[in-house]
Amino acid sequence: MTWLETIIVAIVEGLTEFLPVSSTGHMIIAQGLLGVESTDFVKAFTVIIQFGAILSVVCLYWRRFFYPETMQEKGYTWWQAIWRFYLRLVVGVLPAVVLGLTFNDFIESNLGNVTLVAVMLIVGGVFMLFCDRIFGSGSPSTELTYRRAFVIGLVQCISMIPGVSRSMATIVGGMSQKLTRKAAAEFSFFLAVPTMFGATCLEGYKLISHGEGNVLLEGNNLSMLVLGSVVSFVVAIAAIKFFISYVTRYGFVAFGWYRIIAGGAILLLGLLGVDLKMVD
Repeated sequence: MTWLETIIVAIVEGLTEFLPVSSTGHMIIAQGLLGVESTDFVKAFTVIIQFGAILSVVCLYWRRFFYPETMQEKGYTWWQAIWRFYLRLVVGVLPAVVLGLTFNDFIESNLGNVTLVAVMLIVGGVFMLFCDRIFGSGSPSTELTYRRAFVIGLVQCISMIPGVSRSMATIVGGMSQKLTRKAAAEFSFFLAVPTMFGATCLEGYKLISHGEGNVLLEGNNLSMLVLGSVVSFVVAIAAIKFFISYVTRYGFVAFGWYRIIAGGAILLLGLLGVDLKMVD
């Protein structure tokens, strides 16, 4: 990868990780358009720079992570509030851990399937056009119970299909449990921290266990990882602030249309003979 490609890919990661538009899909397409070679380092890079996005959530919501009584936990001691907050995250992330480890080979074999990404972008986009109507009835709540956290975690597993979007799955899962759009989006961000941290650690473990861990130290690779993480961190902060403000006020229709247009454009480029797959 060149330095410019490093910055572009990191910007794409930061912009799309927390928006319901499929960061994996956008990363695949961006790397394909740039002609980035599919090396062990590039594969690790796309996962490891998510660490910058993780830090953006912790930075923006540090009070929630260290003083969770602000999440309507009044009446509990600080330790009780901490326990309840993190236990909900554990409950929410467990389904992804179990299914992710079980179907890891299948997931990895389909990550570069551009057609699948395009189709799922369109399908998800159509769904998002109507999700406010489907889940908008009744009295929305901001209370996150253990049952709601587990259901959201189950729905998150759908995002293992490339192009679905982890953010979209968890937000829709939250809305299906009658959470407000803001509460659903914020729990999606919180749930991303253990989920993405686990994915980053798993990628590092696979590199080391296969004797390829030194690839991160070759040439400028380590510097590119640091740069990519910093860029994704800064961009993700801006993306999260925009998303929360926009979706609270206007809902998800615009993101639905974007997904449909993006998926259609990918299919059209494929029909025109443009190869969007990463170069082997």
